[in-house]
Amino acid sequence: MRTRDFSRAPAQASAGAMFIGGTRYASPLVLLRLAPDWFRMVRDMRRMSGYRWHTVYWQFPLTLGTIAFFADRDAMLRFARTRHHRRLMAWLTDGNRNATAGFIRLYTADPDGYSNGEWRAEDGAMGHIEEFTPLGVETTGPAVRR
Repeated sequence: MRTRDFSRAPAQASAGAMFIGGTRYASPLVLLRLAPDWFRMVRDMRRMSGYRWHTVYWQFPLTLGTIAFFADRDAMLRFARTRHHRRLMAWLTDGNRNATAGFIRLYTADPDGYSNGEWRAEDGAMGHIEEFTPLGVETTGPAVRR
């Protein structure tokens, strides 16, 4: 069901901004050195106003990444300015000693989306949409055939 009200959905559904990043570390030892500062940074992030949720992913052999959700873009950018985040980024980008590659992408959410069942704020119903969301070249989407 289409909605703009995500008040009954999990915290990440109410986020207006998302960060995804990944770092390829130089060695397993570097990951061990990273751990104390990384845990401090995550602790600060979780305490910040505007933080919604995050998860970590791993890609073989030495890539570790984060996907994090914030209330809005400003909350996400405020986090990037924190002491622990700045320190960690400086450490990572100090030549190729600690990391050999990395990326960051920032996304913002459309105001509307979809929710169903107990996560639906309007009425708790489970249901299908009647029409697909229109593509950029369409004014209305085609009917959903069941």
